[in-house]
Amino acid sequence: MTLTGNLLIIILVSVTRFLHSPMYFFLSNLSSCDIILTTTIIPNLLYITLKNGRPMTVIGCIAQLIFFSFSSTTECLLLTMMSYDRYVAVCKPLQYVTIMNFPFCLSLVVFSWILSFVLILIVTLLISHLTFCNFKYIDHFFCDFAPLVQLSCSDTSVVRTVVYTIAVPETVIESVFIISTYLCIFLAIHRISTTTGRQKAFSTCSSHLAVVCMYYGTIFAIYAVPAGEHSSGMNKIVSLMYTVVTPLLNPIIYSLRNQEIKIAIIKFKKMILGM
Repeated sequence: MTLTGNLLIIILVSVTRFLHSPMYFFLSNLSSCDIILTTTIIPNLLYITLKNGRPMTVIGCIAQLIFFSFSSTTECLLLTMMSYDRYVAVCKPLQYVTIMNFPFCLSLVVFSWILSFVLILIVTLLISHLTFCNFKYIDHFFCDFAPLVQLSCSDTSVVRTVVYTIAVPETVIESVFIISTYLCIFLAIHRISTTTGRQKAFSTCSSHLAVVCMYYGTIFAIYAVPAGEHSSGMNKIVSLMYTVVTPLLNPIIYSLRNQEIKIAIIKFKKMILGM
């Protein structure tokens, strides 16, 4: 279901001319991240659930961590770029076409993918130098950073320091930027005199706001709260939200609250049936 929904978003944006806009361009890249995240996590999760665990090589575990971290980091950056797109759409509507032109949007997307790749490459090189001595168990359904590093019998202080040095400023900057853009959006909506105008302005960013709250809310619940504050079981349950539930709900949220997507689906269906 997750793959079908996100592939449908990518196909609709590619073949439907009136969806060739900045918001849908970002959305198709977001769906690409969700596909990478889903194919990295869910097959292994299903196998573990059916077989009550599975053996995994260190290389395989690191590879899963790379793809998971790459897709989730890129998704965070894309959500940040999308908040700026919504800010311009609501607060500077007359300048929207000029500001959010295709070269600028393309540079934002390319920057998001490249920056994520560089950050994950640094972490991967550091993890690859760790020594894993014995056969041990990861009490999780995928190879996240903390459970994997805990299995190392070498000094992990450098790796942890570098990861926190990268992750904390990045998350803080993204969070502050998103909050700032939405404060401006809410102030701009409040200044609109008519109720209909307010509802129309808010509807343009409600889907993105719902996805941001859901995605960042679960990430903060896991990584911002000290380890002693929640059990391992609760950690895994919350992890399910942003690795399984969020990629499934993203296309649903954007489709149900978006008339343009609904129209594109109807036209695409007629095109397929007419072939």
